[in-house]
Amino acid sequence: MFEDFIYVLGKYDTWLWRGFLLTIELLVISVTLGTLLAIPLAVARVSKKVWIQALPFAFIYVFRGTPLIGQLFMMYYGVGQLIANIDGIQDHWTWTYLRDPYWYCLLTFVLNTAAYVAEIMRGGIQNVPNGELEAARACGMSPWITYRRIIFPRMWQMIWPAYTNDVIFTLKATSLASTVTMMELTGAARKIVARTALPYEAFISAGVIYLIIVYSLTFGFKGIERYLRRSEQRNEPKTGRAKAATSA
Repeated sequence: MFEDFIYVLGKYDTWLWRGFLLTIELLVISVTLGTLLAIPLAVARVSKKVWIQALPFAFIYVFRGTPLIGQLFMMYYGVGQLIANIDGIQDHWTWTYLRDPYWYCLLTFVLNTAAYVAEIMRGGIQNVPNGELEAARACGMSPWITYRRIIFPRMWQMIWPAYTNDVIFTLKATSLASTVTMMELTGAARKIVARTALPYEAFISAGVIYLIIVYSLTFGFKGIERYLRRSEQRNEPKTGRAKAATSA
């Protein structure tokens, strides 16, 4: 069995490497764009106006309430098929991109990540202490400045562990891209199995790579979490003085 591992890693290392790079690419882009999209969604979710909350609530409810693989199939086989049926689309220059499963996977992961992160952010925003918000208003801060200087920094301090878990969840979710012919890490392992009939060696090799990625992410995010905690401790005296000034 050890010889089979050496054979897989030696002969198909290029496939695993390309799968690793595609997995990281899907993860980084999905988390980055999903987080940027989640910010306005979270702000809208905490609005006191129902008509502002309605659309973000529906978006989050749908993407959090349905299986990710179902969303991926709906996007690739459903939306993709509708686009393919448009007259003349296959002769248009955009067809090169519209037929590529990469973009459907990426869009699905971005939207799914945005829904989960938005709900995490909503909880963080609602848990910002009222005393800090009152102090900001007493200092004459506008809502935008209050969000930028008070709410968002405090929110990130509170939600960072949950956000870290969501990033790791997104990493593992990228394996579903192999179901629509994408050759990310899991897809590469499946291709190796089809070529060599060595399932244990192929999937254990891919699993070890996943573990290395998760450990690296956890180590990096833990470092950021320690920085956020130190920043929170430095800001506590300032917050205390602001509260005292407000009460006075």
